[in-house]
Amino acid sequence: MTEEGARSVPWQTCAITEIIRRTPSIKSFFLQVSKPFAHIAGQHVDVRLTAPDGYVTMRSYSIASSPSASNVIELAIERLPDGEVSPFFHDIAAVGDEIELRGPLGGHFLWPERATAPVLLIGAGSGVVPLMAMIRQRRALAQTVPTALLLSSRTQRDVLFADELLSLETADPTFTLALAITREPPERTSDFARRIDSTMVAELVARLPRMPAHVFICGSNPFVNIAADGALAAGLDASAIKTERYGG
Repeated sequence: MTEEGARSVPWQTCAITEIIRRTPSIKSFFLQVSKPFAHIAGQHVDVRLTAPDGYVTMRSYSIASSPSASNVIELAIERLPDGEVSPFFHDIAAVGDEIELRGPLGGHFLWPERATAPVLLIGAGSGVVPLMAMIRQRRALAQTVPTALLLSSRTQRDVLFADELLSLETADPTFTLALAITREPPERTSDFARRIDSTMVAELVARLPRMPAHVFICGSNPFVNIAADGALAAGLDASAIKTERYGG
């Protein structure tokens, strides 16, 4: 969606219904929307905060919840020390508070409507949020398309949605999870103890039954560049790779 298209999407007021700490730096905020909200896994919303003096600031956050969920959406927000919006959510926001958001937004980074060929998902830190919406949508629709997730985190405690992902891998033989733990030894032999690289991406591709037709990568600019280069080196077509970047 273009910037002009985003401006045409109306703002709405949402109430915070629940707050869950996911990792030392990330909390999930569950928001009950006040207007119809039909999103596709991979989309995001804009959040707008207005200070008492009239100062306005906005940030975009990916939606973590499945489109098949209720009229409550989940945003997993990482606290950034120099941020304007995330400290408000982490330090001030409480259940019952109301915030403004508009969405859903985004028309490029979307779970395929009919997913039949293998899918490779690659994320770093909070970059797993839109990928989690895809994983949840896949599960909600009882899809069995082979899917592999490569998720980079500093430590095991920093793995966002860890319990849910590990449980899903145990229950679903068509879902593969690999963690790249960068600051401590991993707990599982199927995980990696280094930053993501082309060799790692190639190994994840090899864990799928055949070459993936869709690759979704989300993270910082350097991370996305490395992951995309790794996917290309593994023989994937550039047209199959979709990326979402955050930060500088």
